[in-house]
Amino acid sequence: MRVMTIASGSSGNCIYVGDDDTHILIDTGISRKKVEEGLNKLELSIPDIDAILVTHEHSDHISGLGVVERKSAIPVYATWGTISGIKNTNLGRMPEDIYNVVECDQEFSVGTLKVRAVATSHDALRPCAFRVEAQNKAFGLVTDLGVYDDYIVDSFAGVNCMVLEANHDIRMLETGPYPYPLKQRILGEKGHLSNEAAGHLIDRLLGNQVQEILLGHLSKENNYPDLAYQTVKSEIDMSGSEYKSGDFKISVAGRDKPEPYYHIVISAVKLILIMLYIILYIIK
Repeated sequence: MRVMTIASGSSGNCIYVGDDDTHILIDTGISRKKVEEGLNKLELSIPDIDAILVTHEHSDHISGLGVVERKSAIPVYATWGTISGIKNTNLGRMPEDIYNVVECDQEFSVGTLKVRAVATSHDALRPCAFRVEAQNKAFGLVTDLGVYDDYIVDSFAGVNCMVLEANHDIRMLETGPYPYPLKQRILGEKGHLSNEAAGHLIDRLLGNQVQEILLGHLSKENNYPDLAYQTVKSEIDMSGSEYKSGDFKISVAGRDKPEPYYHIVISAVKLILIMLYIILYIIK
């Protein structure tokens, strides 16, 4: 399975997930041109995309959907609330037969990929995150949620790679220029995860299977990539967990440019190293 963040931030979001046979996008909150440029780095183009999954109807997740659909008519998978929200935006006329309603916690397939929508707490009509699996490998996209709970933790247990929201630094947000009502919205239960909250959630998800965590959906005004990275690492290392931030790779997804893709593999390399260690121990 391959994953690439084409864009991830408060100004636009688009994630590619796929394997050799099936290619999907999660959200299209950027221009068609930028989507195409990102896919070209994988030697793909928009006509290769089998489906577009939409997390919710806010503009930074759907602003490019209308143009893409009018030219390519790619099947769209989203909750009934999100589809209703899309139809009530100013994206322009789109084909009616593109929509496929998904229910949270009910698995569905797109080609060789198995997908499950996971309900999230955000100020949208029926927002969700997505878990995607193929060939015993799992990816999770979890952004735009004000809080997490055991349901979120259980829904993304066992993922190998995840794009997780680290939207803001609380102190930057509290002392920044945003009006008070907007600050309260972001900090609220239907807002966005802070750097600290992202670290706490990662700590609860850690296990031997985790290979990569990509911190995404960073606020341009209330966060810095290095601040998000260092805060998350510190929260994990101070948690008392048996796993530390050095046990897996942490990076920050690019806000408005494609990042190198991540090839999720079954950790056969770790198994080989363990076997070599055992052999050397026996020889001694």
